[in-house]
Amino acid sequence: MYVLIAFNLSERNYTLDQIDPQQFYGPNNLHLTIIKAKFPKLQLVARGEEIKIFGDDASINAFMMAMKHLEKMFAKNKEINEHMVLEALEGVVVEKSEGAAEPNLISTGDTLLIGTRGQQIKARTRNQVKMVNSAKKNDIIFAIGPAGTGKTYTAVAIAVLALKEREIRRIILTRPAVEAGENLGFLPGDLKEKIDPYLRPLYDALEDMIPNDKLKSMIESRTVEIAPLAFMRGRTLDNCYVILDEAQNSTDLQLKMFLTRMGPNAKLIITGDLTQIDLPRKQQSGLNRALRLLKNIKGIGMIQLDTDDVVRHRLVKEIVHAYDRDSECEKDSSEKA
Repeated sequence: MYVLIAFNLSERNYTLDQIDPQQFYGPNNLHLTIIKAKFPKLQLVARGEEIKIFGDDASINAFMMAMKHLEKMFAKNKEINEHMVLEALEGVVVEKSEGAAEPNLISTGDTLLIGTRGQQIKARTRNQVKMVNSAKKNDIIFAIGPAGTGKTYTAVAIAVLALKEREIRRIILTRPAVEAGENLGFLPGDLKEKIDPYLRPLYDALEDMIPNDKLKSMIESRTVEIAPLAFMRGRTLDNCYVILDEAQNSTDLQLKMFLTRMGPNAKLIITGDLTQIDLPRKQQSGLNRALRLLKNIKGIGMIQLDTDDVVRHRLVKEIVHAYDRDSECEKDSSEKA
């Protein structure tokens, strides 16, 4: 017996008469997991050769189209593997159903979360609102701006909200382990103790939004993972929100490596401040190039925050303005020379 909780869901059946069920589901149901990630709005109930599909008509039609692709692949190759499943899903687009609702967008001052001290966590500025709404509509967003504009804090709030609403299963927070113009030398302790100082801003944001005992439990179970960027190599990140903080301190190869870790049901937020690059002089930041190359790709959003978004002490805005004015003066002087 199947109970439909929502009232506007359709029900369809699909029979695996053209595809061997064992190959279709894959080892440990891997293929089915990939398909479910592609169609998060569908509920798939698989029983042997029968699959019951519950959801909106547009998503169901897209699912049926993907199955036709898989049927053709199976008829040709007499097998199905993970790459074939991903290929069959790649060109499938879920058309918006008539009357389908837009993403639940927010306005300035709307509460995203209630923090651990009972405080309301909000998108407080125009560009922070753009950042939240862009994350609802895109799978990758870049949030670029000066210090104090709430890039990291807003990104963490977006990810925590998605986790609480069960849109994803994990949060992964990462940043390059680059010293801010200082040589700290040998750091004592185990690996975690060595890298924790670099990741402290991410911990601070999390501790504002998740109670400490629950956060410790989530870190132990890897529901929340905090790691340096170098640890991302070789991984496929799926069913998660991944935040790359301080991306201006990642090299071109590092940023490309990070972006290509993205699994079928992952979302990425990349934050950075192009005025605070701490890489050695001989190394170029990869962030500028990524912004240039990816700006016209559908599904990637880019938000530029500015001094109007500074939410720290009022003097931070004045400090940023002063440095910006001085940089402009130096630029004009060099051009005249």
